Amino acid sequence: MKVDTILAQAGSRRDAATGSIAIPIHPSASFQHPALGRSTGFDYSRTANPTRLALEETMAALEGGARGAAFASGLAAVDAALRLFSPGDKVAATEDLYGGTFRLFEKFGKPLNLDFIYVDTSDTEATARALDLPGVKGLFVEVPSNPLLKVADLAALGRLARQKEIFYIVDNTFLTPVVCRPFEYGADLTIYSATKYLGGHNDLIAGLAVAKTAALGERLAFIQNAVGAILGPFESWLLLRSLKTLTLRLKKHEENALAVARRLSAHPRVRNLHYPGLPSDPGHQVLAGQADGFGGMISFETESAARAAEILSSVKVFMFAESLGSAESLITYPIAQTHADIAPEIQARLGLTDCLLRLSIGLEDPGDLIDDLEAVL
Repeated sequence: MKVDTILAQAGSRRDAATGSIAIPIHPSASFQHPALGRSTGFDYSRTANPTRLALEETMAALEGGARGAAFASGLAAVDAALRLFSPGDKVAATEDLYGGTFRLFEKFGKPLNLDFIYVDTSDTEATARALDLPGVKGLFVEVPSNPLLKVADLAALGRLARQKEIFYIVDNTFLTPVVCRPFEYGADLTIYSATKYLGGHNDLIAGLAVAKTAALGERLAFIQNAVGAILGPFESWLLLRSLKTLTLRLKKHEENALAVARRLSAHPRVRNLHYPGLPSDPGHQVLAGQADGFGGMISFETESAARAAEILSSVKVFMFAESLGSAESLITYPIAQTHADIAPEIQARLGLTDCLLRLSIGLEDPGDLIDDLEAVL
């Protein structure tokens, strides 16, 4: 089935006893055995839960993967991915990635004797050099990157990963499987903060990972069960509900983002605008070739930290808050919020300045969003 059909019927056809169109919420912690040595397929909800299973199977179908796993947060999903490596392994990773992922790598990965090599993954040659370093076993890519929205050539990196027998992970949170399907470009594992576009309503915290092969899916399921950072049945149900409108929401997010980006690109007080949907953006051509859209995220710099602070305190339609991908438009100050755990010298090198603002464009009227930014700029 096509993506839109899978989404529209997410969780349906799961209750033969009643014919319920919407999957029930199964809050039970444990399940009765029919007899000794027999199981309904559900024994204990940390291992498997009917509502969560419906979500995991829906995500696997969307991706074209073998198995999905739903976690308590996006970072829990990233943590599970780290547990696929062994002490002494090195992982090459997008240099301007989400600050929470960076913190997890540095504060918890390194003490487990994992090492991380940060590289501009939008530069294929630089990434190839990183993968040639001794001991590199993994490649972790955000596409687009957060918050500078750099675009990696997923297919080129996939070829490198295959040639060098590198385990290839793609954090596809900003685009979702509706827009981009990393398995088509050689990825082994996809990661999502489902709190964002997949959830879309700013009312749940969730993470998802999808394995391309059955063997990898078994390893992922073992980690999920052993560590226990699972998604609860109510959040799984909420997420299934949200998936049904994902395609429609993403179209509006992108339509609004393009309108806002076009206006910002012509504004004299806007500097270093990042939005791959603009033909002038360095990542435009690459993303156009590997995705069915450009997403709803924008970042830009204003002339000073003081002006950035004024903007944050003066917006009326945008909300000054962390997170992204919800119906409401949000404005974020990465250096003090999402990327505060990155050392100042690394922030400076990457271009995470005290003038940088990140916009998550929501579902409001685009004219209201533009007027709001015009007023504060």
